[in-house]
Amino acid sequence: MRLPVMPPVAPMLARSVKDIPDVGHVEPKWDGFRTIVFRDGDEVELGSRNEKPLTRYFPELVEQIKAHTPDRCVLDGEIVIVEGDHLAWDALTNRIHPAASRVRLLAEQTPASLVAFDLLALGDEDLMGAPLRDRRRRLVDALGEAHSPVHVTPATADMDEAHRWFTQFEGAGLDGVVAKPLDGTYQPDKRAMFKVKHERTADCVVAGFRWHKTGGILGSLLLGLWDDEGHLQHVGVAASFPMARRAALIEELAPLRTDVGDHPWAQWADSDAHAGNRLPGAVSRWNATKDLSFEPLRPELVVEVAYDHMEGTRFRHTAQFRRWRPDRDPATCTYAQLETPVRFDLADVLGG
Repeated sequence: MRLPVMPPVAPMLARSVKDIPDVGHVEPKWDGFRTIVFRDGDEVELGSRNEKPLTRYFPELVEQIKAHTPDRCVLDGEIVIVEGDHLAWDALTNRIHPAASRVRLLAEQTPASLVAFDLLALGDEDLMGAPLRDRRRRLVDALGEAHSPVHVTPATADMDEAHRWFTQFEGAGLDGVVAKPLDGTYQPDKRAMFKVKHERTADCVVAGFRWHKTGGILGSLLLGLWDDEGHLQHVGVAASFPMARRAALIEELAPLRTDVGDHPWAQWADSDAHAGNRLPGAVSRWNATKDLSFEPLRPELVVEVAYDHMEGTRFRHTAQFRRWRPDRDPATCTYAQLETPVRFDLADVLGG
């Protein structure tokens, strides 16, 4: 492979802001695996945010990139999986599997798509020093003949439209928007863009905790919500606490510690029990040596947390602690309190 921009390249990043800045260019924020695509003829490499190749996990996408992109180019984009009218995060994470046979099977069952949003090189030309307005024009021209599963992300300079996208596109599984200065160059590993993500709050039952990896202090609170059938579903964790606070929380939670046999998640280690319920996992699918056992707590404590959006019946990302809710009855902490985004057909986003 001989390109003017060679792997590895760390992607340019975005910093969180509360409101969409008017900097001339706004795009949907795709919820997938960030990738830098390097193509030199029949050679294709999919770099990741941590600069480790993703190529072996998406063989079907490699072939589609060869069919729908210029012969020699470097693209910045997102690998996503589309199921119906929605992005499917769980299906995407399942694609990271060590067994080649499993990779081939999943490539057929849940094929991936590429959404490109920047052009770093074309032919022998390094474009990272060019302003975004030029890179965007070149990207649209370079992928003008591409079609599904290779897409160019929609973009707008209209702030009214950007705010509509922020609201509407969440219903298709996107988690916000990204604003990029039109005169900005491509800056690897620098937070030179702006992201605005959804934030909501929910009152959750604290049903357990995990120890910190250093031992002796709290690592994360395990959060639950009651479903319509009276099951306490594990919906995520809250884990961002100062170290001193982590130690104090262990003492504060001590009166609520109980035996797992009397707990709503008593079957957490039984793999069959996970089929119909969300329970804390016994083994991490990312790290088989990571212990995901937990210390059960009587489900009597309620906490308000902030979250961006849901992935099925759980929080997509780690929730953020906001405050304790001693005034709230744990039995009332149900899914009914959650705001449900209006469904929006993903094809309308990609068709933009």
